[in-house]
Amino acid sequence: MQTEIEQGAQRAVNPPVDPLVTGIRDRWGDQGMPGEPWPFMAICSLGRLHSLVTKALENEVKRHGLGRTGYFLLTTLALTAEGRARLSTLGRILMMHPTSVKLTADQLEAAGLVTRTPHPRDRRATYVYITEEGRERARAVNAALESPDGELAALGGLHRQVFEALQPARLAFDDHEL
Repeated sequence: MQTEIEQGAQRAVNPPVDPLVTGIRDRWGDQGMPGEPWPFMAICSLGRLHSLVTKALENEVKRHGLGRTGYFLLTTLALTAEGRARLSTLGRILMMHPTSVKLTADQLEAAGLVTRTPHPRDRRATYVYITEEGRERARAVNAALESPDGELAALGGLHRQVFEALQPARLAFDDHEL
């Protein structure tokens, strides 16, 4: 009997026939659409995958008392050398509006997952520090996202392969800033 990871890998190698995609491809030229259907199909596929993964992520982080933005913020802080970052830096890394970062930090601080202090030399800046409880929460969510029983189990352990497949396209858009 195959494990869930083996079954997921098998689905990725031999995906089921998708009638929507087949229908688009088959009707593209018949309807007088110029060029090939692949750009449209790629965009639709990425959009659907984004929706599915976002829903799975939101379900998982909710179980841990977080929102998606809170999860991203905590994990980003957990990955820093000193467990801290400026609010403005978090906004740039997470590609979020400064107000959204501040509101998320407010929520995480109220939950005891981060603390904030003024920057010692720049009165305009604020540091956000992850607490030990915040680190534990980030670790728990990240472990759950990798679990064969978690919300992302449909990927069948193919997280790295999905990342490696999408990275060239992301970098083609010059997405190098972190």
